[in-house]
Amino acid sequence: QVRLVDTGGGLVQTGGSLRLSCAASGRTFSGYAMGWFRQAPGKEREFVVGISWTATSTYYADSVKGRFTISRDDAKNTAYLQMNSLQPEDTAIYYCASATTIRHMRDGYIDNWGQGTQVTVSS
Repeated sequence: QVRLVDTGGGLVQTGGSLRLSCAASGRTFSGYAMGWFRQAPGKEREFVVGISWTATSTYYADSVKGRFTISRDDAKNTAYLQMNSLQPEDTAIYYCASATTIRHMRDGYIDNWGQGTQVTVSS
């Protein structure tokens, strides 16, 4: 069983940047797609970004394209989400997740969830 730990959230002003990390323990996460979902107050959880286990394919929701970048370091069992040009509408709890493929992740077939980290963007 893989345990995912989300870190890196915080409070930032509009236009600022944050980098989230998702560290896996218990078993290596190489061979799994990684990604982040987010859930804003009163809204459903949405799939934001994903990266394949080979790191050759990525997915970005339209709302974050050009601003967010996902990466992974399998040697460190860690995935990263660099978030730039943050906007108030990016305020949410961000949850990292693992799945067999990005497609599985998009379809909601999640193997493991992180505990979530709060991102708040002030206007």
